[in-house]
Amino acid sequence: MKRILTSIMIVMVAGTAIAAGLPTSLKVYATKKQTVTGFGGACCDGAMKPFGEDNACVGKLYGPLSKIGLNILRMEISPNLEDKADQWGDYDWNGSLPSAKTVKNRKGIVFGTPWSPPGDYKTNGTAQGGNSDDQGNVRATLRRDCYEKFFPWLNTYLKWMKNHGVNVDAVSLQNEPDWWVSYSGCLYEPDSLVSLVKNYAWMLDRETYNVKLISGEPLGFTQNYIDPYMKDEECRKQIDIVAGHLYGHLPLKYMKPATALASKYGKEVWMTEHSTTDNTDSLPTWRENLIFAEELNECMLAGCTGYIYWYLRAHWAFAGTGDSKYGTANKKDELLPRAFVMSHFSKNVTGATRLETSKDADAGREKEEVLQNYQYSAYEKGDSIIVMAINTTANARDLKITLPYNVKSGKLWVSTGNESGNLCQKSDLDITESTDNYLYEMPAQSLSTVIFMIDKGSTAIQNVQQGDTDGPKTYYDLQGRKLDEPHGLCIERSANGSSRKVFIDR
Repeated sequence: MKRILTSIMIVMVAGTAIAAGLPTSLKVYATKKQTVTGFGGACCDGAMKPFGEDNACVGKLYGPLSKIGLNILRMEISPNLEDKADQWGDYDWNGSLPSAKTVKNRKGIVFGTPWSPPGDYKTNGTAQGGNSDDQGNVRATLRRDCYEKFFPWLNTYLKWMKNHGVNVDAVSLQNEPDWWVSYSGCLYEPDSLVSLVKNYAWMLDRETYNVKLISGEPLGFTQNYIDPYMKDEECRKQIDIVAGHLYGHLPLKYMKPATALASKYGKEVWMTEHSTTDNTDSLPTWRENLIFAEELNECMLAGCTGYIYWYLRAHWAFAGTGDSKYGTANKKDELLPRAFVMSHFSKNVTGATRLETSKDADAGREKEEVLQNYQYSAYEKGDSIIVMAINTTANARDLKITLPYNVKSGKLWVSTGNESGNLCQKSDLDITESTDNYLYEMPAQSLSTVIFMIDKGSTAIQNVQQGDTDGPKTYYDLQGRKLDEPHGLCIERSANGSSRKVFIDR
């Protein structure tokens, strides 16, 4: 890196003067964390109504050739029975079918979530959650004598969708089993979900439908709902993905500890519903969109492998609704700035493996409404290293990036809220020779994606003899697994935390 920054300025952040000429440092290690499956949203358009044939929004958001690159779609499994598949009108299984077909045709993932099983299976005899005067404030649950009907009912949904051209990739147990509602809903205690899975999940026809099972999706990631699945061996075998939402639950404070045990057992972790600054009277400000960027970043740092937003089409989501009261930019199905914030992650981080950085421990916000001044995360994907950088201050800031391998070129995506058109400027990095560090000036109030191309022919890969070391070192294979007897191409990590790629001869 031969870039020289000539201006030095004093930046006031949280009452402290910081010289911009003294860069923030970010060290990226070769240690690998989770691999990211992808990003998406719910097939809902106002009061949870699915899109039906009105599929333009999904068409603009999904697939590698789209501007945004989403690849996961969440659908409601309406409380239908197969012989009454149209009993719910707009909310029946037909409603999500066109969108699901679009996503599958673009090599995406579709999964279904029940807000309620059929009313016939429940203690209140209806799909409603029971939290209303006209329902007698009944805490509606799945009847114990109907536990054995639950997974066969999911099989009817999978069969119906397959017969209509969509192979569903995963199904979950329940939307927000911890939230008592007046709309469609069903309450479960954690031990009830464990009992349901442990004793009856074998009835899910995985062989026919090649489907994965997702845990119940509580209102927030909390250990009392996530850990019990993992502590029961039989239950643990059945759950493929643990999931939850973020309402009132910041990712690094709740998701990270709540999913630690699940990650230990190799389960995926999906955040399956949240929205920031929703139901506001105007389009979100750029500051609010940076809050969304921070949430995405914090979920990655918390070990998340899949992030699914709430609505796809809403003035506070990814595509406009056409309602002029929210501003002239809210044109129906026109992509909104929040979609391009998502694209930094969905276009670049999908399929990537997160790498440990020196900033992992202190990256989170302590309060929902307070922005962290700077946030970072890093990833490896094929021959590239990707660094996400968020600067929420009113001033540009230098960031010195130290990488685990030499790099020879790169690309930059940057959004500041001031761009026209696609809200994401792209350019080449100014790298004139192979290097393992780069000085990047983060623009004020910006989200940046810095993509480095690894120089495979550089001295980043060094030949050393086993025992040719100064001080204690540990070794890992290229998948991040510790090696007791290292040989061949592997990652060497020193006691001071530095890493390099080496070749060890036996």
